[in-house]
Amino acid sequence: MKKILIGVFVLACVAFGIFVYANNRKPVAEKTMTPIRIGWQIPWATEGQLTQVLKNTPLLQDNGLVGEFKGFTAGPQLNEAALAGEVDVLFTADQPVATLLGKNPNWVIIGRLMYNRVALYVPPKSPITTIADLKGKTVGMPFGAAAQRMALLAEKEAGVDPKNEVKNVNLDIYAQSDLVKDVNAVTWGTMDALAGFDPTPAIFEEKGLVRTLKVGKIVSVIAMSKDYIAAHPDSPVQFLKAFNGAYAYYRANVAQADAWFTAESKLTITPSALAIASSLEPNLITTNPIRLGFTDEDYAIMQEAADFIYDQSLVKTKVTMKDHVDMSYLEKASLQ
Repeated sequence: MKKILIGVFVLACVAFGIFVYANNRKPVAEKTMTPIRIGWQIPWATEGQLTQVLKNTPLLQDNGLVGEFKGFTAGPQLNEAALAGEVDVLFTADQPVATLLGKNPNWVIIGRLMYNRVALYVPPKSPITTIADLKGKTVGMPFGAAAQRMALLAEKEAGVDPKNEVKNVNLDIYAQSDLVKDVNAVTWGTMDALAGFDPTPAIFEEKGLVRTLKVGKIVSVIAMSKDYIAAHPDSPVQFLKAFNGAYAYYRANVAQADAWFTAESKLTITPSALAIASSLEPNLITTNPIRLGFTDEDYAIMQEAADFIYDQSLVKTKVTMKDHVDMSYLEKASLQ
């Protein structure tokens, strides 16, 4: 009888121990998940769809990450958050990232976000047919943005002196919608031409409100905090795998990704305009392999961006962009 009571006592202790362990341990998945704060730009087409895919699918969780999405209206605000340590990874364009790196080199570019468009355009009924015709004209553009860089370079290449032969004036991208309304316009008030970045030119183009003289390509990037990588060494590989999956989902489900983006951005934009905005991105062509790495041309464009903001006295430090790119994480992820 004594042996039986001892046996019962032992079994009760074991059962109690199992109960306590089971109720106090964390699930394996919960223990291995890594939080990541993602800085993104709400009204930015193509980038916005990719962000929405990450927000609305389990891609991040499948790769061991829990995303907290922090949306901003533009690159400068995103840079402020990065400098304040409020984000761990950010989606940004070549000029803003060069500005950030000049102020704080504690960031590294781990992959290519996308190609996006900047454009130079005139009213539909304008007599201007070439960029050379801009001589003596007034061109509005957002100063400090990639659209300005493209427009000034286009003027130079056309043999027009941007400083002395064209009146290039600062005009915020959001102010353009107040001017561009008439399909029969010859000028837009005092403006003979405008330069801007998508999705604004894509919306104008789709509505027949502009005639495009030139389209330029911007290289946008994924940048991650070095401090965050030091604390979470596997995070760059995990994130790039999830982002690669976002492209695969996006190009197979364009209507859904566009709907998510349109709903959160609150932009009045059609699927056709979104298609124009994403037209330079080869990863959205289903027959292409998804590429998150950079080509020699990409590096040249990125350096052009860094040189431009330095030459325009927008930053005090000239950045060599290639020095801040680390492609080893793509290699570890077995991605291009």
